[in-house]
Amino acid sequence: MKKNINKKIALFCGALRLPFLVRDALRADGWDVFVIGLRGFYDSALKPDLVIRLGGGGTAAKECKKRGIDKLCFVGAIGHPNLSDIRPDLWSISVLAKVLKNQKGYDSMASALIAGIESKGFEILAAQDLCPDLTFTAGIQTKIKPSNDDFKMIDRAAHVSMVMGAEDIGMSVVVDRQVLAVEAAEGTAEMLKRVIQIRKGRRGSGIFAKMTKPKQDLRIDIPAIGPETVRDIAAAGLKGIVVNAKTCFVIDRDKVIMDANKAKIFIVAK
Repeated sequence: MKKNINKKIALFCGALRLPFLVRDALRADGWDVFVIGLRGFYDSALKPDLVIRLGGGGTAAKECKKRGIDKLCFVGAIGHPNLSDIRPDLWSISVLAKVLKNQKGYDSMASALIAGIESKGFEILAAQDLCPDLTFTAGIQTKIKPSNDDFKMIDRAAHVSMVMGAEDIGMSVVVDRQVLAVEAAEGTAEMLKRVIQIRKGRRGSGIFAKMTKPKQDLRIDIPAIGPETVRDIAAAGLKGIVVNAKTCFVIDRDKVIMDANKAKIFIVAK
C-alpha cells in the first residue's frame, strides 16, 4: 500500500490557548498547517490565515480544496452555540441538515456534524491523536500521591462521570462521599464556582473527575484542563483531579503539575 505523505491540514480554531499549542505541535511534527479562525471566538494573537463565521463552511471548504487540503482538525472552545445564530451558507446548510435530524443530545449532533463534513470529501482528525504529547499518559502525575481511601473515591468519581456521560449530560463531576456537583450546559468552570460556594472553606477532601463520555466523538469535542482548573480545585478545597489518559488535553502541563503540587493536589490519569 502506498504511504500517504500528504501532511497538509486545516486547523479550525475557537477560543483559549489550545489552538496555539496544537498549531505549534503540528508544525513541529512537519505538518503544513492552514489556520482558520472562528470569528467571535479565536484569539487575535493567533493571526489565522483565514477567518470565517460559524456557518461559513463554504468559504473554508473552497479555500481548503484550492490548497489541496482534505484533512481538518477542530480545537478551541465555542461552547454550545444556538443553531439559529449560525447563519449558514449553502454549503453549511447541506451539512447542518444532518445535524437537525439528530437533535437527541450534543453527542449525536456532533457525530452528525462530522458525518456531514466528511461526506463533502474531507477527513476530520482528532487533535489528541495528532498531538499525544499534549495529554497525560496513564498514572499519577504529581509528587502528591493519593491514599488508598483516595483511590476508592477516584473510582467512585470516575464511575459517576461515566454514568453521567452515558446520558450525554456532561463530563465533569465533584464527589466527596456524596456527589456535590455535576457539569451541565454551563461548563466546567461554572460548575466549580458552584462547588466553591457549596464547600465554604472545607479543605482536604473530595475529587474532581473529568472523564470522556462513552459516546463522545473526540474529533470535535475535546476535553481539557489547565492552570485555571487547578486554581479552582484549590479554591474549592478539593484533594485531587482524575482525567482520562491520552484523551484529555492539558494546557501548560508543567505549570499544571507544579501548581497542583504546590496546592497539595494530586492528579491521576486513568
